[in-house]
Amino acid sequence: MSPTPPAVLKTLNMRPGELRLASASALFFFLILCGYFLIRPVREAFGVSRGMDQLLWLFGCTSVVALLVVLAFGRTVARMDRRRFIPLAYLFVIGCLLGFAALLYWDAATGGAIVGSGGETARAAWIRYAFYVWLSVVNLFMTSVFWAFMVDTFDEDQGKRLFAFVGIGGTLGGFAGGQAASWAGRAVESPHLPADLMLAAAGLFAAAIAAMRTVDRMAAGDGRRKEADSPGAGQSSQNSSSAGESGKSSFWEGVQMVARSRYMLGIGLWITLMAVGNTLLYFTQANVVLENADTLSRRIASFGQLDYVGQLAVLLTQLFVTTHVIRKLGIGWTLAILPLLTLAGFAALALWPAYGVLVIFSALHRAGRHAVARPSRETLFSVVAPDEKYKAKSVVDVFLYRAGDLAGMGVTGLLGLAGLGAAGMAFGAAPLAAVWIMLSIGLGAARARRAAEPQPAFPSLETPSARAST
Repeated sequence: MSPTPPAVLKTLNMRPGELRLASASALFFFLILCGYFLIRPVREAFGVSRGMDQLLWLFGCTSVVALLVVLAFGRTVARMDRRRFIPLAYLFVIGCLLGFAALLYWDAATGGAIVGSGGETARAAWIRYAFYVWLSVVNLFMTSVFWAFMVDTFDEDQGKRLFAFVGIGGTLGGFAGGQAASWAGRAVESPHLPADLMLAAAGLFAAAIAAMRTVDRMAAGDGRRKEADSPGAGQSSQNSSSAGESGKSSFWEGVQMVARSRYMLGIGLWITLMAVGNTLLYFTQANVVLENADTLSRRIASFGQLDYVGQLAVLLTQLFVTTHVIRKLGIGWTLAILPLLTLAGFAALALWPAYGVLVIFSALHRAGRHAVARPSRETLFSVVAPDEKYKAKSVVDVFLYRAGDLAGMGVTGLLGLAGLGAAGMAFGAAPLAAVWIMLSIGLGAARARRAAEPQPAFPSLETPSARAST
């Protein structure tokens, strides 16, 4: 095989011998997100099939279940070798998808109505409920276990240079999956469409397992695999077990750290407000799709379109906008972009409550959330002690985010009881966005002050297991 031209390596910020492994990792991520975004529109279409009241109920149950599962999942993963756990996790996903597809085919064969049509049998309704909750929870781990594996595959320097390239592979996968679901929903008006998409996604996850095995073999051949082949593997396993056993106490230590620090409280409030804004948008787009699409296939197509346009916006922002914005505006004003987009988008929907306006708003919001706000948010943790970072960050990213989901659900429910539509959402988002903007600017200033102060010599906690636990 001919060596990679130096100009290509320079453009991609890679060194000789890294392109093959990075490309295989990007393909792995592409397959994961392509599979997920292929069935995500099915979940959304199932969720709105009996109206917004039922979606509120499903969303609330899912948020509580997700929080409980996340807390238990962290301790489980800490005790296991991720190279063994990840294939088992995706095999579990494949098995569940095959099971759901079989149940849908069986229900249709025995005279059941289309699942998600609003007139289905009680049996079909429970299939729909189970799939909605299951995919919402599984989604939390699809990418987290992937990035844990990437941390074990690449060292810290490689991660800084290569993870953006790998991430673009995932963004392209999300775009492809959403576009395929949208195309299928518009081309095929069939009661079997949800089950067919589940089977296709199962095939993509099977291919993802094969890609993971390829990455693992390539890393081992290059001498880059860090845990299982290293002399300290036993000690690493022992440390991971100890981390799992102390997971509960670490969580409460993290709660105390957040409560004691105004800076961490500010970050926690920012995350909570973001979750509330995301939830308001989620229910708004569900309501608009429900009003504009009268069949299950059309709803799948509409939700798929929202996904692939959003992923395209994320990709373009990642490639051409993110680093320039952060460098020119600074962290505080960059963080303020997302609440400004939220406020402007809801205001536009209040004036023009049309599906096309929703598509643009949803795409810009997703780009702002993933490609702009996320990297800026992560830099807020760069000026805290490692112990505070790893313990308090999990509380902020998991517990407070889910609390924000539930708060957003409550706001949506109250606005619904008041009979307010898109205009009501804009009314509810306005004060939230105002506080959110001021908090963004304040956090940017607080981070700058912390960065200018002499920092104590923190002990290094940057082990593979420590990084993966976040």
